[in-house]
Amino acid sequence: MSRLEKKFKQLQDSGRKGLITFITAGDPDLEATCALVETLAAAGADVVELGVPFSDPLADGPTIQKASGRALKQGVTLKKILETVIEIRRRSDIPLVLMSYYNPIFSYNLERFVADAVSAGVDGVIVPDLPLEESLPLRNLAAGRLAVVPLAAPTTAEARLQEIVAAGSGFLYYVTVTGITGARSDLPPELTATLDRVKKIAADLPLAAGFGISTPEQARLVGKHSDAVIVGSALVEIISRSGGGAAGRRELFDFVESLRRSLDAVAIPCVS
Repeated sequence: MSRLEKKFKQLQDSGRKGLITFITAGDPDLEATCALVETLAAAGADVVELGVPFSDPLADGPTIQKASGRALKQGVTLKKILETVIEIRRRSDIPLVLMSYYNPIFSYNLERFVADAVSAGVDGVIVPDLPLEESLPLRNLAAGRLAVVPLAAPTTAEARLQEIVAAGSGFLYYVTVTGITGARSDLPPELTATLDRVKKIAADLPLAAGFGISTPEQARLVGKHSDAVIVGSALVEIISRSGGGAAGRRELFDFVESLRRSLDAVAIPCVS
């Protein structure tokens, strides 16, 4: 059983909701990334997504775009991120998922990427610009070794969603709003009903909802209708503002801990 599978089973068995946190690898630098992952884990994160910086991040809003730009200026590459994962694994056993556009993975070489990612200690990969029909080579190479996390959105038709779920592994990343990443003051009023519908279709694949979630109150609301909540831009903004030093890590810890408390407030009873 993989780290991701173990984590979601632990959450289910204990009746708790998962907290998945996203940061951009290499922002403010790769050494800080190691410390930031430790901070996230200590504050109550269950899974950490490491964003692979890319020059043309079509799905990302200004906050993550700027973080990617800062990392790229320092020469951060996919190879260096995998080397950083090796260092993180010396300190932490938290499940790690890379979020990368397809170009860096393709340029790295699919077979070599899967082998190096697994060897380094990566548990899954999310590729937001890789359509289901074109993902088979990656999924075949990764089968049983590396979760290829599928994405779905409010515009995804039910038949299409069923196909995506059937092909996916790790968890289903459900994009709560159309458009790009970034904090939102309000979430769509129909979101909770939509999540309930998607959860039935996802069946045994854990449902994690993200995009726009930036407050403990939003996390609590979404957590009532999903297995896990994903928070990214709000964390990247803290790092951008406060840095990866002690002060920045303290602010990050406090915020993530507030998200954890909010999700624990909607924990469901353990079913025997």
